[in-house]
Amino acid sequence: MTHFDYKGGVLHAEDVPLDRLAAEVGTPFYLYSSSALEEAYERFEAALAAEDLDYRICYAVKANPHQAIISTFARLGAGADVVSLGELTRAQAAGIAAEQIVFAGVGKTEVEMAAALDAGILQFNVESFPELEALNRVAGEKGKTAPIAIRINPDVDARTHAKITTGKSENKFGIDLAHAREAFVRAQELPHLAPKGIAVHIGSQLTDIEPYEAAFAKVADLFEALRADGIALERVDLGGGLGVTYRDETPPDAAAYAAAVKRTVGRLGVPLIFEPGRLLVAEAGILVTRVIFAKQGATRRFLVVDAAMNDLIRPTLYDAWHEIVAVRQPDPSISPQSVDIVGPICETGDTFARDRALPPAESGDLLAILSTGAYGATMASTYNSRVPAPEVMVRGPEFAVIKPRIDYRALIGQDELPGWL
Repeated sequence: MTHFDYKGGVLHAEDVPLDRLAAEVGTPFYLYSSSALEEAYERFEAALAAEDLDYRICYAVKANPHQAIISTFARLGAGADVVSLGELTRAQAAGIAAEQIVFAGVGKTEVEMAAALDAGILQFNVESFPELEALNRVAGEKGKTAPIAIRINPDVDARTHAKITTGKSENKFGIDLAHAREAFVRAQELPHLAPKGIAVHIGSQLTDIEPYEAAFAKVADLFEALRADGIALERVDLGGGLGVTYRDETPPDAAAYAAAVKRTVGRLGVPLIFEPGRLLVAEAGILVTRVIFAKQGATRRFLVVDAAMNDLIRPTLYDAWHEIVAVRQPDPSISPQSVDIVGPICETGDTFARDRALPPAESGDLLAILSTGAYGATMASTYNSRVPAPEVMVRGPEFAVIKPRIDYRALIGQDELPGWL
């Protein structure tokens, strides 16, 4: 766990004991390690530098949009990959300059286009012919020229979960390879667009290097063909998606990924944009929860905890596996028990683990759900009128509550009654 280790019989985040945090903050809560965030970024950057690539790293804000996390990466030199006006606003508020921001996504509204043009972002990643026309119209109304990359769909199977693969022909993302040259020709014709590059992103949580090689090779061939056609492209956006280990996956490390980039698009000799998200934040975060009841059913034993699917939906949505450990270091002489770890929400799907071998646990015991830094708090809801879990960041022996727990009055206060009630 590296930044999450047992010390004196208690699980620590860096130098902060989790039982102390639970007493002060209450459970459930998310926690992020500053050092883990920084090390993940520096490891990825070092791999790109080792291959002598001309790179720009734009953190994929959707993975975890907290200001403290974006700011941590901004201080390390990161730009941002955003998919909404809200994410654009967050990135700028966290200190990322507009000229380091890429705006992706299949459904940009004209309001979002206008705001991004006013901000002066690095580029729009355009994903359809209608978007080309709409962006040209908005830019013309503002008397501006929109810098764009066109996202191609290379029809490559990323071999990841069906809900997070984005590069196959049946997916909603990008323009299929057969129509890519037509799209670039049209972009060149439109007076308020400036084609700058090609973009590609084939999915998330990739654990195999081969799909990257296949997609990147197609990108390199297309780039050279377009230049031969007289379209003066300047850069390539290779997206993100490199996986992490949740259970027993063995994703390629950053060095292997960078080497694949060098083998495929390295020959182009142009600046490259990378958009890692999960890779930088997943393993830096945990969700700490407390056992409410240990319940023995007819055939199964349940640990009912105070976190729920509204706090962490990945197990319900993706059947995702997260390692779960006891905060109090278990006695190795005591055999683990098979348990289901479930939340209090009135749905059978509110389950974090089934038939999981854990040390015996009782009411009041603390558990840590690991690798929740990506797509955890950002996908949370208030289902069952549950207030979202607060978020905490640690650095060495220090900690700070970076998103406090709201009370029920604040939650209900978001509602407004119509005049007839």
